[in-house]
Amino acid sequence: MLDAVDTAGREREHNYQKVLKALELRRDIEKAIGDTDVARDGSDPRKSASLTCWMSNGSVGATGAFAVGADGTTTITSGTARPLTLALIEDGMQDAWEDGGNPRLMVASATNRANFSDLSATGNLVSNDVNMTAAKEVTYVGSTSVFLTDFGTVEAVPSRLMGNDRVFLIDPDYVSICTLKGRNFLEEDLAKDGDATTSHLVTEWSLKPTAPRAHAVVFDLNGS
Repeated sequence: MLDAVDTAGREREHNYQKVLKALELRRDIEKAIGDTDVARDGSDPRKSASLTCWMSNGSVGATGAFAVGADGTTTITSGTARPLTLALIEDGMQDAWEDGGNPRLMVASATNRANFSDLSATGNLVSNDVNMTAAKEVTYVGSTSVFLTDFGTVEAVPSRLMGNDRVFLIDPDYVSICTLKGRNFLEEDLAKDGDATTSHLVTEWSLKPTAPRAHAVVFDLNGS
């Protein structure tokens, strides 16, 4: 019925709802990868391990421990929470670099993204000054987006779906999401229910870290 209505901004309501559900699935996948601690299981091959289960570089709090084997089969053990510091980020960058990685993305929650900007006061903040002849509104910059470490430059990227207890340092060359053939957001029509046209979206995916030691995680953060 809604497809028969001339709705402003979209041709078919069904297609619009399909896009919304696809975006919802993508958010679910992002949260499952970064904000959960789920191990893979040989007896349940359709369960993907989350990113922390592959990590062995970076740091955890006192009494904490990385997943045994860092092969996705066990979960990380939480330790004593501590604040985010530049030293923790630099140590994680060094660990990954020594194992052949070049992390370029620092993925953090909104809180830790803001905390990272506040850390500029404890380091050496370099600003780019541009001289202009034309009048322009004054802009105040209160954010640090790029961190130049001894082991490469990392860009700070916020994630709405990540908790405040972790920050990832990711080398995008060595991690991806793979899907089963023909199951990558596949739309299938379902039986009609009266006047309603129904369908569902199916995706079967798994995290694929081709070189887990190319990345690092700063775990057990207290969000301050």
